[in-house]
Amino acid sequence: MTASEEGPFVLLEREDAVATVVLNRPDRLNAWHAEMRAQVIALLAELAADDEVGAVVLTGAGDRAFSAGQDLGESAGFEPSQAGWWVDEWRRLYGAVRALDKPVVAAIRGVAAGSAFQVALLADVRVAHPEARLGQPEIRSGLPSPLGLWLLEQRVGLSRATELILTGRMMEGEEAHACGLVHHLVAAGEVRPRAVEVASLLGRLPQGAMRLNKQLLRERSEPGFAAALEAGHHWHQLAYGSGEPQALMTAFMAAK
Repeated sequence: MTASEEGPFVLLEREDAVATVVLNRPDRLNAWHAEMRAQVIALLAELAADDEVGAVVLTGAGDRAFSAGQDLGESAGFEPSQAGWWVDEWRRLYGAVRALDKPVVAAIRGVAAGSAFQVALLADVRVAHPEARLGQPEIRSGLPSPLGLWLLEQRVGLSRATELILTGRMMEGEEAHACGLVHHLVAAGEVRPRAVEVASLLGRLPQGAMRLNKQLLRERSEPGFAAALEAGHHWHQLAYGSGEPQALMTAFMAAK
């Protein structure tokens, strides 16, 4: 699968009651930009309302990346005043994943970095391979990671979350599996088939109870999720006000 910069930036594939959402910018490691985010949000809303869909798989086109996260070409020139809009963009995307009352499985091949890693953490089940690389490298772009810190703290505890956030290092699949961030570790070629298999199993479970469990989990986590996003307004405004993210992102792009 390939994509031009005219799109589509998101593909939908169906296998029985499993809908697979494919991030489709493989030439950019499936990095998010505004149009891709809008297409993902719209598609997830459609799937949420489709009674024939029992479960959803999220994955990326190609074998190099689930997604490298934010496209730096979009964010390198941000002004501090845009911090609120920026966090609200992510609130809509993350909220679209959280709003699904159907199980969501992330199929991770290659890189899942930054905001894409966070989306994978918002999935209910994660499938990856030993050579996959997952993490929160925002500090290397001069950015704090309020939501990433909260998500990691919820899943692996404050000690490991602190080390990952402050170093920005990427874990390989085996480490992520050992600490519980990845639920199924399989060979690279088996990632998507296993994800579809897991999603199919989840989709066959009693859907009333599944819906209630998803709502329960969302209700339980909502205060922390909302607080982390609200903190993002403050901390990203401070970061962009320093000029450090813009300088680091511009330098990185110039060196490519």
